[in-house]
Amino acid sequence: MKAKSVSIPKFGEKISEDAVFARDGFIAVSDGAGGGGVYADQWSSYLVSNLPDSPIQNYVEFDSWIDAIWERFYNEHEELAKLKGGLFLNKFYDEGSFATLVAVWKKSEVECQWISYGDSVAFCYERSKGELKHSFTKLADFNNPPYLISCKDPLDEKGFRTGTFRITDTSVVFCTSDALAHLILMLYETGLQKLGSHEYDTEIEEAINAETRNSQYIKLALNLNSDFDTKMRYLLKLSRNNMIFRSGMANHRERLKLVADDDYSLAVMDYNEEAFNDCVPFIEIG
Repeated sequence: MKAKSVSIPKFGEKISEDAVFARDGFIAVSDGAGGGGVYADQWSSYLVSNLPDSPIQNYVEFDSWIDAIWERFYNEHEELAKLKGGLFLNKFYDEGSFATLVAVWKKSEVECQWISYGDSVAFCYERSKGELKHSFTKLADFNNPPYLISCKDPLDEKGFRTGTFRITDTSVVFCTSDALAHLILMLYETGLQKLGSHEYDTEIEEAINAETRNSQYIKLALNLNSDFDTKMRYLLKLSRNNMIFRSGMANHRERLKLVADDDYSLAVMDYNEEAFNDCVPFIEIG
């Protein structure tokens, strides 16, 4: 299958502050932070559209890349903000624009490299082993404020992460914004626990004991019946187009009550579709 991306706004909203990018061997998601600053949707779109074709190797390269692109965005949007004036212009000067970013490049037939800043997440599902690898830290950390890329302020090196995924013909590599990332990681870890694995017991317990909204989702996930591979194949079905994606996310939010109300974005790298040719039909997974 060729690379695909889908993105939808919060239910009831018309504009998504997320931005997605997907072409063969290269995917990215940026989550514009609408809780602070202005032009979050345009900043996230600007970031993914200006990513280099070759992998960013480390924090120094990442910092240099941001340093090379931020000023054009800032200058253009300063002029737009001036047209609005008043409090809007003051907010732009005081806060600017914020977004997270995750990107994955396919370096060879056996390796992908990822970078992340904030809580958008890169994943690699190795179907032959039933293993899910990811770029994040742990479930409970979704409760923390994410690191955000500013259009005017310096980066914090602590917010940058990078790594590699080893891939095979039965791997699928994808990335998502935070709410969907929490859903996927939660389904994987609780699914293993229900199968008798204790690998993520401490992580799940910590996230539940945080007594947040996410804790309630995890408690509900522990009652699901279908295995993670079924859920993963369902997710791939959702990447077909925004309409199917919206229907699937509505199912998880409104009926199953497993995911926060948010913008949802998914970018899937090209993969061997034959390895997933027994995908379930588009049905409600519970």
